[in-house]
Amino acid sequence: MAQWNQLQMLDCKYLEQVDQLYDDSFPMDIRQYLSKWIESIDWDTVAMQDSLATVRFHDLLAQLDDQHSRFALENNFLLQHNIRKIKRNLQDRFQEDPVHMAMIISRNLKEEQKILDGAKSAEPEGEGTVSAMVVEKQKLDNKVKEMKDRVQVADQNIKNLEDLQDDYDFKFNTLKNRENEMNGMTHKELEKEKIMVSRMCLELKTKRQDMVTQLMDLLNVTQALVSDLISEELPEWKQRQQIACIGGPPNACVDQLQNWFTAVAESLQQVRQHLKKLQELEQKFTYDNDPITQKKTFLESRALDLLKNLLSNSLVVERQPCMPTHPQRPMVLKTGVQFTVKLRFLVKLQEFNYQLKVKAMFDKFRKFNILGTNTKVMNMEESNGSLAAEFRHLQLKEQKVAGNRTNEGPLVVTEELHSLSFESELQLNQSGLNIKLEAMSLGWASILWYNMLTSEPRNLKFFLSPPQAKWCQLSEVLSWQFSSVTKRGLNQEQLNMLADKLLGAKAKRNPEGQIPWTKFCKSANEKAYSFWLWIEGILDVIKRHLLSLWNDGDKCPGTFLLRFSESSREGAITFTWIEYDLCNKPLFHSVEPYTKKELSAVSLPDIIRTYKVMAAENIPENPLRFLYPNIPKDKAFGKYYPKPTETQEPMDVENNPDKSGYMKTELISVSEVHPSRLQDNMLPMSPDDYRALSQLGSPEVYDAIMRIFVFKSMLRVVEQNHNVN
Repeated sequence: MAQWNQLQMLDCKYLEQVDQLYDDSFPMDIRQYLSKWIESIDWDTVAMQDSLATVRFHDLLAQLDDQHSRFALENNFLLQHNIRKIKRNLQDRFQEDPVHMAMIISRNLKEEQKILDGAKSAEPEGEGTVSAMVVEKQKLDNKVKEMKDRVQVADQNIKNLEDLQDDYDFKFNTLKNRENEMNGMTHKELEKEKIMVSRMCLELKTKRQDMVTQLMDLLNVTQALVSDLISEELPEWKQRQQIACIGGPPNACVDQLQNWFTAVAESLQQVRQHLKKLQELEQKFTYDNDPITQKKTFLESRALDLLKNLLSNSLVVERQPCMPTHPQRPMVLKTGVQFTVKLRFLVKLQEFNYQLKVKAMFDKFRKFNILGTNTKVMNMEESNGSLAAEFRHLQLKEQKVAGNRTNEGPLVVTEELHSLSFESELQLNQSGLNIKLEAMSLGWASILWYNMLTSEPRNLKFFLSPPQAKWCQLSEVLSWQFSSVTKRGLNQEQLNMLADKLLGAKAKRNPEGQIPWTKFCKSANEKAYSFWLWIEGILDVIKRHLLSLWNDGDKCPGTFLLRFSESSREGAITFTWIEYDLCNKPLFHSVEPYTKKELSAVSLPDIIRTYKVMAAENIPENPLRFLYPNIPKDKAFGKYYPKPTETQEPMDVENNPDKSGYMKTELISVSEVHPSRLQDNMLPMSPDDYRALSQLGSPEVYDAIMRIFVFKSMLRVVEQNHNVN
C-alpha cells in the first residue's frame, strides 16, 4: 500500500504529527493530489543536483496542470482556483531554488516513514498492520469493495438476463408463427424447435431466480455495511470529535466517512435501478411462481428502507460552533459575539446538490434567539466538493425575562446543556424519497464534564445529578486545555498541584480518585468563582502574554516557581523565591501578581530585565543576575526582551538633546518594601514545590544566585502611562 494511504489510516495522534509536516511552503493538497507521483521519485538524488531538481520542479507543475484539467472536467471551479493558487505560490517560492523544494519533499517523506514506523512499533506483536485502526479501516474498505464488485456483477447479469429474455421472446414468437403457418417445416423440425425454446425458458427462469437471489445477497451485504457505518463508524467519528473539542488530538477522517457513505448510497441506488429493470422484464414475461413477482415488493421496500436509514444519519456537524476569536475553544459561545458552524451531508451525490435547505435552531432549555442568517442551502461548490453548508455570522441573544440578567455584558453559554440543532428535509419525488433530517452540535454543557463523561446528544438526566469524574480522566483533559492553546500541556508536577487542590494532599496520588462536579465548576463558599473559571483565566493570560515563555517551558526547576494567583478570576501570575533567615531556615516569598491589564502595558521579559528592589539605604538594585544554576539572566531571557526601535547611546543632555526636547524614560517595576512583607492569596505550595525550592541549597548558594525573579506591580504608574499614551 502507498505510504500516503497508510498514513491516512493511522490513529488521530499520528495524523496530528503528519499535519505538522505541511504548511504554506508545501501544502498538504499537493501531497494528496500527487501522492503516487511524489512517491515514485527519488527525492534524495533530486535534492543533490540542480539540473535534475529543475526538471522535477517543472514536472510537478505539469502534474498540477493535469490535476487542474481533471477538476475542469468535473466543473469544480473552487478546486480549480485552489490548484492555480498553489501553482503560483510554488513558482514564487521555488522557481529560483528548486533544490529547496526537493529537500522539503525528501524530508517530509522521511518524517512520514518515521511516523509510520513509530505507529508500527507501538502495536502488539503479531498485529501485522500499522495499527488496530488501520486493520478495521482496511476491513471496511474491503467490504465496500466487495459491495461495489457485487453491484457490477449484478449490473452485467441484468444485461445478460435482458438479452436472454429478448432472445427467448423472439424464439417463442417465431415458433408460434411457424406452428400456425408450418412454413414447410416438418413435424420433427418443429418438435426440435419447441425443445430448444423450452430449454431457453427453463434457463430464463433459472437466471431470474439467480438474479433475485443475487440482489437479496447484495442487500444483505449492504445492510451489514449500513449497520457498521451508523452504529460503529459514525459514533466513533463523533467521539473523536468530542475529544478534539475539549483539547484532545484533532479529529480526522470525515472524508473517509463520506466516501463510505457515498459508496453505499450509490450501490443502493443502483440496486433500485436493477429492481426497476426486473419489473420491466416481468411486465414482458411472467409465469406462475415467478420470483420477480414474489419478491419485488419486499426487495424494493428493503432497498428503500436501507437508503432512507443511511440518508437520515448522513447530516453531521463537521465543524462545531466556534467564535473566530477563540479557534481553539469550540462550543464556548458568548452572547452578542459572532460564531461559525459547518454542516456536511455525508452522501455526496449530484442529485442532492442544492436540494437540502438547512435551518439552525437553538435548544429550548434556555431562552436564546439566533441572530443572523439561520438558513443555508447545501451545495458542493463552496466546500471543496463536499455537500456542505457553513453558517458564518450567527449570534446568540438572551431573551429578557423578569428578574433575569440585564446589562452584565456578554453571557458565556457554558453552564447548562446548550446545543444548536439543524433541520432539513430531502424530497426527491421521482425516487420516492421524503426524509426529515436532523443534526445537533455537541453541547459544551458545563465546559468539559458532559463531553468527557457521556456521548448521548441529549442526556438531560446528566444535569440533574452529574456523575463524578476520575482524576485520571480529568487530568488528561486539563492537560489538553493547555496543549490546545499552547504547544505544551501540563507536566506531572503541575498536575500534582492541581490534584492537591481538587483531591487533597492525601488523595492526589490516586488516579482513580473521584472528583464531584460541584468542586470543579461550582463556586465554593469562600470564593466567587470556580476552579474551572480560574483555569480559564490562566489560559487566557498565557495566550495573551506568556505564550513564548510557556511553550519553551521552565528552564530551571528549583530556582523559582511560576505561580498563578488563585485570588484572580481573570488570571494573574507571580513568582515564588527562597531566602534564608539567620538560622538558615528557608523562607518563601511571593510578590503581588501581575494581571492581564498590567502585562498588556509591560511584558514579562521586560519586567525581568528592568526589575529593581530598594535595598539598603534605598539604593535600587536588580537582584536578577543568574538563572539557576549559573545562567546569566540576559542569556536566559534575552531573546524575549523587546527590541529597541533605534540604537540607544548615552546622551549628553546639554550638548545633544533629544529632538523632541524630552529626556527618554522607561517604566520599571520596583519593590519599595522588603519582599517578605508582600503577601498574596496564592495557591498552597505542594510538597513537590517545597522540594524544588529547597534545591537552591545553602545560604551561600542562595547568595551566589541572588534572590531571583522578584517584582511588584506599580499599577498607578502603569495606568498613568496608559492614559498618557
